[in-house]
Amino acid sequence: MKLFYKGENILNVPNIISFYRLAMFPVILVLAVLGVEKWFVILFCINLVSDIIDGFLARKLNLVTRFGAALDNLADMGTYILALLGLFLFKWNDIKPHAWLLYLFLAIFAISYLVAFIRFGKIPGLHLYGGVITGYLQGLFFFVLFVWGFYLWFYYLAVGWGALAYIDKILVLLKTDDIRPGLKGFYWVMKERKPGN
Repeated sequence: MKLFYKGENILNVPNIISFYRLAMFPVILVLAVLGVEKWFVILFCINLVSDIIDGFLARKLNLVTRFGAALDNLADMGTYILALLGLFLFKWNDIKPHAWLLYLFLAIFAISYLVAFIRFGKIPGLHLYGGVITGYLQGLFFFVLFVWGFYLWFYYLAVGWGALAYIDKILVLLKTDDIRPGLKGFYWVMKERKPGN
């Protein structure tokens, strides 16, 4: 069975996995608010693993679509919200002495979405190399944090890299006029713009 949206086949395995992550958001949110840490951690970690799987399958099976990128981006935002909520509810004592880096990252993260909305009137689903690495690093950091505990060096690596990746995203958003699947990062955008490329 095929389902098309703007010429794209949107009924595929990666999009179904992204939709699952989105559908689980309210369930995991309620568990966090109720303080049910064990089930919050289990379902949240399933969401983290499924985030890696959907992106991998989309690229490997050549199923990357604008719809899928937007759906994945929405599910990613939900996962970020859940991760931060879980961090504040269950792990804040570990993070609090180093919270300045988290606040810096969140400010850059918010600015990137503001720039995207001002420039394009929407929140594009960019999957730049830096952002993909950030997703893996931060996903692994949250997994380790909730399952095994807090490691300071890992915190600085995951959150610091994330800040740099979102600065890269802001530069891409400011420099390109064509938000499309396959953008890699600011370096590659500039390389494409050079005469002869």
